Amino acid sequence: MANVLDLRRRIRSVRNTRQITKAMKMVSAAKLRRAQERAVTARPYAAMLASVLESLKRRAEIYDPDTGELRHPLLLTRPEKRILLVVISGDKGFAGAFNTNIFKAAANFIRENDQREIDIEAIGRKGRDLFRRRYPAAQFTQAVEEGERPQRQRSSGIEVIGEHTGVLERLTYERVRELAEEIVARYTHEEIDAAYIVYNEFKSVIQQRVVVERVLPILEIGARQVAESREFTIEERERAAEAALSAGVSLYPKEAEAAQKQLEDETRNFGTAEVDYIYEEPPRDIFADVLPRYVTSQLYHATLESVAAEHAARMTAMDSATNNASEMIDSLTLTMNRVRQAAITKEIIEIVSGAAAI
Repeated sequence: MANVLDLRRRIRSVRNTRQITKAMKMVSAAKLRRAQERAVTARPYAAMLASVLESLKRRAEIYDPDTGELRHPLLLTRPEKRILLVVISGDKGFAGAFNTNIFKAAANFIRENDQREIDIEAIGRKGRDLFRRRYPAAQFTQAVEEGERPQRQRSSGIEVIGEHTGVLERLTYERVRELAEEIVARYTHEEIDAAYIVYNEFKSVIQQRVVVERVLPILEIGARQVAESREFTIEERERAAEAALSAGVSLYPKEAEAAQKQLEDETRNFGTAEVDYIYEEPPRDIFADVLPRYVTSQLYHATLESVAAEHAARMTAMDSATNNASEMIDSLTLTMNRVRQAAITKEIIEIVSGAAAI
C-alpha cells in the first residue's frame, strides 16, 4: 500500500489535471456558443437558396424539348461506379467518441461499396492521419496544356485524393467554396458518379447524429438525401445535457428556432407562390449559375454543423473527465486518511507497548 506522501502527490497531480479539464470544458462551451450561432444563422441562406432554385425550376426549361434530357449536368444521374466521399472530422482530440463515430460511419460506407472506386477527401487532421495510414494517396500527372485538368493514375480501389487540415479551426466560406467547386468540376467532367459527405449533424447540444448524405447528383432541390445516420443514445443525451447545464449552455436556442421556423414558412411561400417574377437574365441561365452554389451551401452547412458538434462533444468529454477526477480525489483522500490513521494507531500501539514493557 502506498504511503501518505505518495498519495498526497497523486492527489495533487489529479487536482492539477482537473483544473486543466475544467478549463478546457469552459473554453469548449464558449466556442460552442459561437459555433452554434454561426450554424443557426447560416441556415436561412441555405433555405432561401433552395427556395429560389425551386422557384427557378418551375419557370426554367431544365429539360431539352427535343431529347427530353436534363440540361444541367449536376441533375444527371449515372451508375455509381466512382464515388467521392468527403469525411469531415476534427483537427484535435479530447472530444470523446466524436471522431470515432465519424470513422465508423465512413468505414461502414466503404465496406458497403467496396466493389466501387472510392476517392476520399479528408477534412480535419484526425481523418487525414487515419486515412493516410489505411489507404494510399492518389498520384496525379502534370497537365500538358494550361487549363487542362491533371490526370490521375489509380493504384487501388480506395485512394485519398485530398487533405484539408486547419479548415475547421478558422472556417471561412471561401475555403469551402474552393473544395465545392472542385467537386462540381469533377462531377461535370464525369470523373465521379456521386458525391457523399460524412459529418456530425448538429441540431442542439442533446440532439445530434452522424450522417452520410449524398450531395451529387441533385435529385430533388431542398430535400436531403441521407444514406445512413446514427442518433444519440439516451445516455449520451443525458450526459450532454448535464455538461451543458453545468457550463451555462442553452439546450434549445428558442429564439433561433422561432426565427428559423418563421423563415422556413416565408421561403416555402416564396418557392411555391404563383407569381410571375421578372428576371433580368433568362431563368435557365440563372438556374445553371445558382445550382453549383447550392452544392457549396450544403458543404458549408455540413462543416459548420460539424464544428459545433465537435465543441459540444469536447465540452461533454471534459465535463466527464472533471467529474471523474473529482471522484478520484475523494477516493484517494479517503484512502490517505485511512493510511494516516493506521500509521497513527500503529505508533500509539508501539508507545503503549513500550511503556508497558518498562
